[in-house]
Amino acid sequence: MFERDDPRAPPHAFLRRRSALPMWADLAWRVALILALVAAVLIVHWIEREGLKDNLDGHISFIDVLYFTTVTVTTVGYGDIVPVSDATRLFETFFVTPIRIFVWLVFLGTAYHFVFRNVWHRWRMSRIQKSLTGHVVVAGFGTSGAEAVRELIARDIDPARIVVIERSEEALQLAEAQGCNVLKGDATRDQTLTDVRIAQACAIIVSAGRDDTSILITLTARHLAPGVPISVVVRASDNEDLARQAGATTVINPASFAGLLLAGSCQGEHLADYMADLAATGGRVKLHERPVMPAEVGKPLSAIEPGLALRIYRDGRPIGYWEEGARALQPGDVLIEIVPGNA
Repeated sequence: MFERDDPRAPPHAFLRRRSALPMWADLAWRVALILALVAAVLIVHWIEREGLKDNLDGHISFIDVLYFTTVTVTTVGYGDIVPVSDATRLFETFFVTPIRIFVWLVFLGTAYHFVFRNVWHRWRMSRIQKSLTGHVVVAGFGTSGAEAVRELIARDIDPARIVVIERSEEALQLAEAQGCNVLKGDATRDQTLTDVRIAQACAIIVSAGRDDTSILITLTARHLAPGVPISVVVRASDNEDLARQAGATTVINPASFAGLLLAGSCQGEHLADYMADLAATGGRVKLHERPVMPAEVGKPLSAIEPGLALRIYRDGRPIGYWEEGARALQPGDVLIEIVPGNA
């Protein structure tokens, strides 16, 4: 739910739900409506048949009335049968003409709904899929997912390289308004993740709102994209190991992080502020991860410039700036450093 003054809330919210009618029933009621309108016009034409004139034989039969009704409802007529009385002409003007327009709108709407829209959506989807490579897939656009997308955009990630998977149409509209690619679907299904070319993604963010759903999405994503980093949000601490076993590269517990900030604030009023500053792009400083450059190989961690290097990851093992391994950087090392933020 959005608060009244939440800037993420859409300007107009409408209560709606998915139609319970299957496709065949939707099509059937449209056809039935058209047949009912044609039948109503046919009855009036038959009652007022004396106001019609057949230019071929001068006689108006039921077949002539049926033919004239179908022609006038779907077109403007061919002129072989014409209304001659004032009453019939008024009926054609104020009753049949609006029905003709309405029937055409129903025809066009049906054609768009069942044919053109599907073809158009499939064509657009194929065009987007061809350009998806090195993108970020975000499964779930709730509070955490939306915040992650905003932070990615703040870190100069092109929104066109972000794909959001969500079931909520309102959430998808918010993501699309930010320029992201969106797909309404179930991220636990193989086909949904395949449609967003998850194997070609550079990162996957999972924030489904429920730990069991997030873990299932992680399992599915790891199966389809064995080498892509997966970051997942879980709420319960006992689910963190399950998320890692499912294939998550990074497991984030918002409650645990909030606890760290709260505990830090008890030992110093500026600690929590600085930790939050590091995590966000909009602060004065931010954390940055990068591979070691060839010119930096052999140098100590303390000599890294212009950022303030804090840690090395060597073969997946963390090395602090005070440890022996930090005295000489090696090829393949990954550095964690503090650099100026965007504030």
